[in-house]
Amino acid sequence: MGIVNRRNAVLGWATWQIAKSVAARKAKAAVPGVNEKRRPNKAAIAAVLAGVGAAVVFWRKKSDLEPPSAE
Repeated sequence: MGIVNRRNAVLGWATWQIAKSVAARKAKAAVPGVNEKRRPNKAAIAAVLAGVGAAVVFWRKKSDLEPPSAE
């Protein structure tokens, strides 16, 4: 009797399906959403502002590194 048989394959498949659904549920619960008033909560606002700030800093540094024109 080997380790890879139909019973173990079915148990592994079922375990994988359950683990995927549990992980998806946990990930969905961890994402900041909107509150009752249909406005983004404070964590979502902070994440958006941090992303915009990082993009501005990245573009500013990138434009500072360009060599001056020869004209």
